Amino acid sequence: MSSWMKTAMRGALMLPLAGMAGLAAHAQEASAVSAYVDSSYLFLIGGLIVMFMAAGFLCLESGLVRSKNASMQSLKNVSLFSVAGLMFWLIGYNIAYPASTALGGIIGIPGAIPWSGEESLDTGYAASSDWFFQMVFVATAASIVSGTVAERVKLWSFLIFVVFLTAFIYPTVVSWEWGGGYLDSEWAFSDFAGSTLVHSTGGWAALVGAIIIGPRAGKYFGEKVNPMPGSNIPLAALGTFILWFGWFGFNGASQLAAGTFDDINAVAKIFANTNMAAVGGVLAAMILTAVLYKGKVDPTMAFNGAIGGLVSITAEPLAPSMGMSVAIGAVGGVLVVLTVPLLDKLKIDDVVGAIPAHLVCGIWGTLIVAASYGNHIMPPVDEAGALTGDASYVGQLVGIILTGVVVSVLSAIVWFALKATLGVRVSEEEEQLGLDRADTGVEAYPEFAS
Repeated sequence: MSSWMKTAMRGALMLPLAGMAGLAAHAQEASAVSAYVDSSYLFLIGGLIVMFMAAGFLCLESGLVRSKNASMQSLKNVSLFSVAGLMFWLIGYNIAYPASTALGGIIGIPGAIPWSGEESLDTGYAASSDWFFQMVFVATAASIVSGTVAERVKLWSFLIFVVFLTAFIYPTVVSWEWGGGYLDSEWAFSDFAGSTLVHSTGGWAALVGAIIIGPRAGKYFGEKVNPMPGSNIPLAALGTFILWFGWFGFNGASQLAAGTFDDINAVAKIFANTNMAAVGGVLAAMILTAVLYKGKVDPTMAFNGAIGGLVSITAEPLAPSMGMSVAIGAVGGVLVVLTVPLLDKLKIDDVVGAIPAHLVCGIWGTLIVAASYGNHIMPPVDEAGALTGDASYVGQLVGIILTGVVVSVLSAIVWFALKATLGVRVSEEEEQLGLDRADTGVEAYPEFAS
């Protein structure tokens, strides 16, 4: 056989091998791109779903306030979402996910302002998709405050408070764990999607605001509580379902990746557990109200039972079994029913029941995380003395207390500053007339405002 024929045959044999090597390299590249696309889609779709929670809060709050304040409550929810988005872009994101930290990880030092992401396949997802997903979370904390202080807070004073909450207070708390700060590095604190970082932060700010602003006129007469029923229970029910739906994005997309077999199965399990926690919260709240109120089931308690169950599972929606998720949510529903009358005894006027559902259930949900990781009392360490990353009861409690103290103090400073300058409360005449007519000039239900 001639040399040129041998060369030709060798080339013919090598061509398929070279092609297979090229295909293998292309497959690896395609796999990286596919994971990048899947994870980016998870952030984007999850973010869209979480953004829709703003509509849920709007419906729930507008339905639970009196008809003369429903237009104002709608306006507050649209405007707070806008303020939160702007402030998180200008300042908040770079504090939550800082370039560096100071004081042992307590204070995040922001990088470039405003935020500017650089897209790279190496990150595993589109940087802008991550920013969008993180941004839609911040309005949830502000919405919690909105519902609690409804019907008597001044619009512009409230929005100024939202500026400080979303630009500084919320991002600082987030930086302690999600930004790799103090709680994460020193206590192995674990809060998967924000029972404490999001919901309790909003709950503490709401509690302080309710105390400083005071109850609605006529809500309390000595020891007597004057019920002030909401204007539209079906609208509140719709809001509950929208929030329930939104929580699948809230918890599910917090897996932060969907490009592998394990990740997408984790997302699926999170969806299932999230749903079952809400189920437990609703049914427990209904059963308890039937027992306490002589067979009558309060629908608003059932709605907040769902939210309480969802908040309770948010700190760890992946590790528990479905049965455990039902139990965690059920305890949340019970806590909601028991906390509402306690607040009335203390004369703390929470119009929509946000403090029981978000603050109290956020505390419960954060504590019970340790049960999913071996019931450690103290944060476990390896042979070298380094934290293993497993949650512990003490570590979780430290996170809860630190969040409560810092958020309460900072919120009080802002609320008191507003009270001393612009004022935080509408006049008695405006409150009696209703904020729709007094502040917006547009009544939600002009035919029968009351």
